[in-house]
Amino acid sequence: MQGLEAFIPMILIFVIMYLLLIRPQQKKLKQHQEMLKALRRGDQIVTQGGVIGKIVKVKDDATDVDVEIAEGVTVRIVRSTISQVLNKTEPAAK
Repeated sequence: MQGLEAFIPMILIFVIMYLLLIRPQQKKLKQHQEMLKALRRGDQIVTQGGVIGKIVKVKDDATDVDVEIAEGVTVRIVRSTISQVLNKTEPAAK
């Protein structure tokens, strides 16, 4: 019985760490992945490096997107480095 009582504080610490640290981090990662899946042409984005640009081309099977950072200047960036979508374009009406 005393052995079980010694593990109760450790179990409580693990539960608290899970609720305060691990779970919110997993939720944020899931939201980021959903945001990356929903990218489309015309979205204005911010990269982790602080570059603001407009998506010119999105490939469904690729990990990179083409982004226009200035008029006539297009760069290819890795999709996972996109940190935020500033302006979302509406899907085309069918």
